[in-house]
Amino acid sequence: MWGIETQEITAMAKAHRNTTYLPEVEFPDGLEVTTEFEEAVSGAKDVLLVVPSHAFRETLERLTVLTAPPEFVAWATKGFEAETGLLPHQVADDVLESKATTAVLSGPTFAVEVALGLPTAITVASSDQDNALRLAQGIASDNFRAYTSNDVVGVEVGGATKNVLAIGAGISDGLGFGANTRIALVTRGLMEMTRLGLALGAQKDTFMGLSGMGDLVLTCTDDQSRNRRFGLGLAKGADVEEARKAIGQTVEGYYAARAVRDVAARLNVEMPIVEEIYKVIYEEMSPQEAVIRLMRRPLSPE
Repeated sequence: MWGIETQEITAMAKAHRNTTYLPEVEFPDGLEVTTEFEEAVSGAKDVLLVVPSHAFRETLERLTVLTAPPEFVAWATKGFEAETGLLPHQVADDVLESKATTAVLSGPTFAVEVALGLPTAITVASSDQDNALRLAQGIASDNFRAYTSNDVVGVEVGGATKNVLAIGAGISDGLGFGANTRIALVTRGLMEMTRLGLALGAQKDTFMGLSGMGDLVLTCTDDQSRNRRFGLGLAKGADVEEARKAIGQTVEGYYAARAVRDVAARLNVEMPIVEEIYKVIYEEMSPQEAVIRLMRRPLSPE
């Protein structure tokens, strides 16, 4: 299911830990592993989905056919839907038809650090602030802090766009361009993210928070990021499929690069960094040429 082999799930159940990606962390006593979707969610009033963006609609559709669908659906999925350019909450509105209250979780989180109990902070966004607070309180602990927001669009745009920019940061570092280049890319990338968010109706301040700048800086600067490592591979000469295969997990930025670029074009939003990353991934432009094109753009006010 969604790229996870049955034998992997069987191994998780037997070892009571994720033997592939988090072998050092044992599951909590109350957590059970199953290969059956209905068994996992049957009877649950609250459901949290953590699936890749390309599996999000399918997963929601499977919820709707349950005898007793959940009343509250939250997700940690990041990215525009590739075929439609819809954000996750728009996909949820389309599938669930307002039959459940919804929320999104996003922010700077690497799974292994959360699993090890290292201090982490995220954002919970929902149009229903009571449910946002209830979810935040339900997942919070001494090592995991959740802030609430009513800007679902801004939180989701941040989560979708940062993965593309992280590929660019990996390319930059892989080419040996140094800290100056990296911070320029992060800063200008934040501006592109903000422009797109505002065009979609987001609140500007959201992009200075955990789900905007926070997630962007984390993903662009640490090699735990799959998207950053994908960019590093491209810079070192691997072709796109070789670089994806080397990661061994879903590289969300690969899909997001096309989706973000298409949405930006539809809204006439200028995103030159995203455009060049798209050309590297989908039009076989060399990473070196992409950097030259960015540096030769006409000068403009910051």
